[in-house]
This record gives sequence, C-alpha cells and structure tokens, in this order.
Amino acid sequence: MFNKEIKSVLDLVKAFPTEQSCIDHLTEIRWNDSVVSPFDSTSKVYVCKGNKYQCKNTGKYFNVKTNTIFDNTKLELQKWFLAIWIVTSHKKGISSLQLGRDLDITQKSAWFMLQRIRKCFGIENDNELDNEVEADETYVGGKNKNRHNHKKAIASQGRSAKDKTPVVGTVERNGKLNANVVENVGSATLTREIVANVKQSASLYTDEWLGYKGVSKIYDHSIVRHNQGQYVNGRIHTNTIEGFWSLLKRGIFGIYHFTSKKHLQMYVDEFVFRYNTRTSTSSNRFDLLLSNMENRITYKELIG
Repeated sequence: MFNKEIKSVLDLVKAFPTEQSCIDHLTEIRWNDSVVSPFDSTSKVYVCKGNKYQCKNTGKYFNVKTNTIFDNTKLELQKWFLAIWIVTSHKKGISSLQLGRDLDITQKSAWFMLQRIRKCFGIENDNELDNEVEADETYVGGKNKNRHNHKKAIASQGRSAKDKTPVVGTVERNGKLNANVVENVGSATLTREIVANVKQSASLYTDEWLGYKGVSKIYDHSIVRHNQGQYVNGRIHTNTIEGFWSLLKRGIFGIYHFTSKKHLQMYVDEFVFRYNTRTSTSSNRFDLLLSNMENRITYKELIG
C-alpha cells in the first residue's frame, strides 16, 4: 500500500521507478505476505530466484503476474501502472489512441490494455442496495434519425431494443450504484435485476413503465409519472439514476464514440466504478482495481 497519497502521474513514477518496485506492490496487494499458488490454493509454495515461485502439488512455476491482467504481456509493469492510474483518475475515461500516445505504444496494445483493465472494474458493480433506491433503464446506441437511410432500424421508437442495447440501473441515494446490460426491459427481466440488487426492505422509486409492475408485489414501490409531465413528487423521483445515465452516455459518445454490444458491459462497469468511488482518493481507486487483477481476459476472447 502507498505510504503517502499519490496525486499525480509524476508522484506515481517516483513511487514506482523500477520493475521490482511494481512487482513488490503487486505482491503485497495480491498475497499480503502469504503467497498462494494459482494452480492449487491448498499447496505449499517454494520461493525461487527471480521473483518466481513453485507450486509443490503441481510442480508448476509462477510469479505475481500469473493469471492476472498482466499475464503474457511484454509491456513493463510501470506502463501498466501508468495506464491504470490514468484510466481510474480520468472522470470520463481515455481513448486507446490517446493512451497509446501517452505511453508511446501502439493503439492496438493500448486497446488491449484498456479492455483488460475494464474487465476489473466490475468489482464495484455488485452491491446490495437498501433504504431509498431508484431504478431506471436506458438505451445505448446511436440515434436512428442520425443514421444513413440504409442503416436505419424500422419501428425502433420508444423502448425498442432493435438498434440499441438496454441497460438497467439501480442506485441507493447517497450510496452505491449497479448497472447491467440486459436483453430487454420486460417485467420478468426488470424484476429479476431489481431483486438481485435491492433488499426487500428498501423503498423503490421508478417511472410509470409497465415493466416495473412486478416489483410492486415485493417492494414499497412508488411511481413518478413522466408521461404526465411529473418528474418530482416529494421524495419520489429518478433524478439520481438519470444523472448517471447522462455521465455514461457523454463518456461513451464523447470519448469512445462507439461500443459494441459484446463489450458494452465492461464500459458500463467502468463508469459504475467511477461513480461508486467518487469520494475515494486516487491512490485508493488504483489499489482497489489492482485488488481485482485476477479477473483476466485473453486477446482471443476479446476479438472472438
């Protein structure tokens, strides 16, 4: 862990000037003086030279990068640390083109780094919410009216998911937020998402969409009727979650311009992570993401 708060890229470079200093920090976060074999967690581990270890039960060798986002990459850890610092510190994210320029690597390598890092953001997208909770859904994708005629989707108005991808979010006021890509916004889907994320003791606020009718049997459910021009009724509103949708869409359209449905959840996780760690220090966000470094994805999985 950091001895002092690191507030800038220059501070980070000073804190991790060598490959060994990066390895030592990863070792502390991953194992905290008790090395565990990634091949057999019950096995005794032998310490070898060159930052290597051996699993007694399997006979396999490994290091702190084995089965993590840093596994099988030729880039030095200092560049990985810089990438993680930049991504977790920027409020709206960073494109692979810009990251490539910042680190003096190719855009392809920068994109792969970013996708591996995004895979770790999900650590903050699995919270149990209570008290006053807002639920809402949104759609991510270009506007149909802005497409060329041969690319326009027919009958895609309203809550149609023909040309966009639906995302459902739940947020506890003054607390955490969850958001997940879903296949549709029907009653069964919305009920499943809300029950998975919200305690039954919570007071639930939604708009008047019929997809939320199923949760009225489970929660103290109040509705704000947007179709009647009503956006606030005392404490009943969905302004908090709608504010997050604005942040998500501005980030995706302004920085990334386009995201495929296949990878959209990772981008959603990225913005959820930023929202849920908004009061944390940059150093704590950095270490929090590193604590989920075993959530690895391969290049083949990314492009498959």
